[in-house]
Amino acid sequence: MTEKNEMIFGVRAVIEAIQAGKEIDKVLVKKDIQSDLSKELFAVLKDTFISVQRVPVERINRITKKNHQGVVAFISPIAYQRTEDIVPFLFEAGKHPLLVLLDGLTDVRNFGAIARTCECAGVDAIIIPSKNSVSVNADAIKTSAGALHKIPVCREANIKKTIQFLKDSGFKIVAATEDGDYDYTRGTYTDPTCIIMGAEDTGVPYEHLALCDEWIKIPMKGTIESLNVSVAAGILIYEAMRQRGFDQ
Repeated sequence: MTEKNEMIFGVRAVIEAIQAGKEIDKVLVKKDIQSDLSKELFAVLKDTFISVQRVPVERINRITKKNHQGVVAFISPIAYQRTEDIVPFLFEAGKHPLLVLLDGLTDVRNFGAIARTCECAGVDAIIIPSKNSVSVNADAIKTSAGALHKIPVCREANIKKTIQFLKDSGFKIVAATEDGDYDYTRGTYTDPTCIIMGAEDTGVPYEHLALCDEWIKIPMKGTIESLNVSVAAGILIYEAMRQRGFDQ
């Protein structure tokens, strides 16, 4: 059953929703769940990119009073895309694509703000991980002023493979990091480019930085070490827009 068109609860209902191709954002499962039906659920989830969180049953009880059987799924308000599907389409359209990869971002308000900037600046798509990351929910959409309904969002299970796919497809991969080699204005963003922004607290993981073509930084003159990630993203996106020409 669905509740307020946002949730599906009950093990069988969630299994059937996944098999029917519903856009499921995440599934909450009580920690100690044990049943033949729950094993079937995990088998179905295994071949998807859906985030699964094991939580105390009290958390699920706070979400719904219905007979949830220890399982609640949240329906995504958008249809996620795949990077490998979007990229050929962009090239076929004659574009020099500009993508933004949010690598481990967790604050949905930052996500929404970045999405709004991306849409305003003409970024072609946003990429997010399927695990340990923000996702598109009502708060993110509200903060984005509806931009998340307009810009493609790709959700990927393996960011390292996604970066390698983009490199193999001719993209320059530019990472924003406090350890950047030079000022962001010295970077070039006119070729097909993917800008990577890291998590608010830890930045871009080194295993992903190692794959990047450029490490750039935003100069700091104050005593605070870094900008809010949505502000930093806006600076970099509009530098790319400036280099590409505002009328393109």
